[in-house]
Amino acid sequence: MNTILLLIIGLPIIEIYLFIKLGAKIGAFSTISLILITAFLGIIYARYEGFNTLKSGMSQMVKNEMPIYEIVSGAALAFAALLLILPGFATDIIGLLIIFPPTRKLIFKKISHKKPNEKKQDYINGEFEDIEDDNDKKI
Repeated sequence: MNTILLLIIGLPIIEIYLFIKLGAKIGAFSTISLILITAFLGIIYARYEGFNTLKSGMSQMVKNEMPIYEIVSGAALAFAALLLILPGFATDIIGLLIIFPPTRKLIFKKISHKKPNEKKQDYINGEFEDIEDDNDKKI
């Protein structure tokens, strides 16, 4: 909850700061053009990577394997495209990092931290009590 609130408040502040600093150095028109160009090129590349992920997922399904990485990768690409559409340089950098396959794999490894000592259990522990109905005894 606190992380989400911090992102909701902090991200626009960072974006406004970057707009002011970059706009002062290269000008307002260049800043707006750069925002539009990064959004346009980012969406085109996200589409390209999305088709590659879809093709890879289809080949996994043909081999009778579950395309788990491709499913997660497709969701990440959709999120990256959303970040690229939003105006701002910080969101563009995060979106571009998610779109490129090598950095996407690194991000997935950091997020999906598996515990090696954790064993998979095929059963559920519990207690039960056998309850008989009084109606069954009368018959």
